[in-house]
Amino acid sequence: MAMSGAGIGGRQKRKTHPKGRSEGSAACRPFAFGSACNWGEEEPPGGEAAMEDGQRPGVAVVLDRDPSSPAPRCPHGPTLLFAKIVRGKEEGRRFYACSACRERRDCNFFQWEDEKVSEARLAAREMYNQRHQPLLSHRDNVKRYKEYVALPQSERRFCRECQLLLLPSEWGRHLGHQVLSDVSVAHLKRPSQLLIPLENKKTNAQYLFTERSCQFLLDLITTLGFKRVLCVGTPRLHEFIKFQASQDQEICIKSLLLDIDFRYSQFYTEEDFCHYNMFNHHFFAGEAAYEICEKFLQEDNGKDVIMVADPPFGGLVEALAFSFKKLIAMWRQTRGADPADNNLPILWIFPYFFESRILEFFPNFSMLDYQVDYDNHALYKHGKTGRKQSPVRIFTDISPRLIVLPVEEGYRFCSICQRYVSSDNQHCEICDSCTSKDGRRWTHCSLCKKCVKPSWIHCSVCGRCALPSHSCKNADAGSETGCFICGATDHKRATCPNLHVVRRIHQGGKKSRQKKKKKLVDVNATKTTGGKKMRSAV
Repeated sequence: MAMSGAGIGGRQKRKTHPKGRSEGSAACRPFAFGSACNWGEEEPPGGEAAMEDGQRPGVAVVLDRDPSSPAPRCPHGPTLLFAKIVRGKEEGRRFYACSACRERRDCNFFQWEDEKVSEARLAAREMYNQRHQPLLSHRDNVKRYKEYVALPQSERRFCRECQLLLLPSEWGRHLGHQVLSDVSVAHLKRPSQLLIPLENKKTNAQYLFTERSCQFLLDLITTLGFKRVLCVGTPRLHEFIKFQASQDQEICIKSLLLDIDFRYSQFYTEEDFCHYNMFNHHFFAGEAAYEICEKFLQEDNGKDVIMVADPPFGGLVEALAFSFKKLIAMWRQTRGADPADNNLPILWIFPYFFESRILEFFPNFSMLDYQVDYDNHALYKHGKTGRKQSPVRIFTDISPRLIVLPVEEGYRFCSICQRYVSSDNQHCEICDSCTSKDGRRWTHCSLCKKCVKPSWIHCSVCGRCALPSHSCKNADAGSETGCFICGATDHKRATCPNLHVVRRIHQGGKKSRQKKKKKLVDVNATKTTGGKKMRSAV
């Protein structure tokens, strides 16, 4: 899972090293990759139900805004428009905030939608955004890499503190830093093992697939006959594909990485890596990077290409789905593509408890039982039992009956469902489905008329199954994870059929406020003018 936010040039807090040199020294840091938001990659205090809500309480992202007025920009690209909301009431005031960073201290951009910004402030903002971009361009890094690989291995060095490949002329500026010597070609082919993953729980979410998960994904891609892979936020899979292709001539698969971690530009050409923010569909290199991605998707009339995405688990599903649909639209522009086959094959890697949210935007998706695990995450590991199993699954628009899960890892084929499931996922005759989501055996509740987790019991007060320790205080208030507009539990605010009514009310209220404001300005101007006339007469 790649970083979700800044990772591109945000100035970090200075940290003093034993030798007195600060980690934030501009002379040592052509990459300022400080903050990347994950919106909480771990399960929040409210449990899975709270995480299923997928957004901050009382705030919703507005994706169908007026395209004629471009969103203001922060260092991470165009900002997103949010609206303050109260359950059962009309939308509150709207504002723009960073698409990538959860914490204001990581990116403090804030602007009301109807706020008038002065030219001086716009100029200062533009200067600030430029100052928080990487000091070296992607092209500069490609040039440096060519010089670097031409050096003998004994002269190849990598600064662990600055996360930078060092040329001999730069050694003096990194004295006292922790430097890795004798960097081999093998190191350069596996940069995710050379770079330090950014794991700050509040601002970063850069967890990397294990070799097991990479091998499964590559085997699946190869078996299904795909020849190109668009890796969105999956740097470990990207390098695994390229490494395996260099070792085995039978693997003829090309890969393009879209990621917000600009450090990877040190190792890949502009044809292999695009600096990209998946929360606002922003290519930092502009039209040139956009065309590279477009060409990759549309090659061979758009055939034999698949997208694999591993977003930060706390990211807004609405924003991610919006960006993914933009990539799908880019692929659909292919001339000569079969109109009957209008779905770009996608593997979206995300926790199972986001299933309902993903299905709202991609109803043709289904969830596989395969457990994805990560090298540098203490909890998301394969082989554990009970609640300690990895909750990360694969959501896809590929038919599950075409996907074979490894039997040696505990998966079996259900002849009734016609798909592979985990060994403890037993078929429920009443639901007529293998219903478990978390790898444990679920039990059927006749009152709820569905299967639930084995640790849940039916609560007569709430009228539903829940943990024995749950609080019934919300029973009269309705579901806390239901729709903010109508209160229904079968959908969220973003897909509410009454959303357009709320938007219309908001637009009407906005115009009314603007008229009142204009009227007030006119009254004040009249008073001022009248006062001047009186003074002149005196």
